[in-house]
Amino acid sequence: MVKYLMLTIACLAASLSIATCQLAAPRAPLSTATPEQGGESMAFQLSSSAFAQGQPIPPQYTCRGKDVSPPLNWSDAPAGTQSFALICDDPDAPAGDWVHWLIYNLPAATHSLPEGVPTDGQLPDGSRQGLNGWGQTGYRGPCPPSGTHRYFFKLYALDTVLNLPPGATKQQLLKAMEGHILARTELMGTFRK
Repeated sequence: MVKYLMLTIACLAASLSIATCQLAAPRAPLSTATPEQGGESMAFQLSSSAFAQGQPIPPQYTCRGKDVSPPLNWSDAPAGTQSFALICDDPDAPAGDWVHWLIYNLPAATHSLPEGVPTDGQLPDGSRQGLNGWGQTGYRGPCPPSGTHRYFFKLYALDTVLNLPPGATKQQLLKAMEGHILARTELMGTFRK
């Protein structure tokens, strides 16, 4: 009986040791994620004071209003973030994914974008803007031909500053971000004309 009890204790100790080793095993680096997958960060969040997740985007940020970019705020970016990139697109557009805004090389110390970001290709803080679906730099708001569309604001925390000039396309931005994404978060709003 004592021998059996000692064998049971030894097996339990070995099991705990294996479980501890598995818990302590290093995680794969997040930068291996593709831009569409993004990295993972439980706390990294994007929000807007203009609309909540899944709610309608106010007309002033659309072609029905002033057509200016909405205010955005984010928090808890992962350690090692060197810059941010933002893609706003509409996957419900008749011609497929329609780009409304590309902005990249946002400085790591940035935690928000104000309402009405200028549409210049190069901004004073070093940020650069890419081409939207209309072939222009800067933000152009929702303007669906019919029905309710979804607009995704996808924010990426990157471990580098991208070597991309102003006026890059979405495809060029996605390619440049490959292997550099620490985390991704998104905010989705809707609009019906």
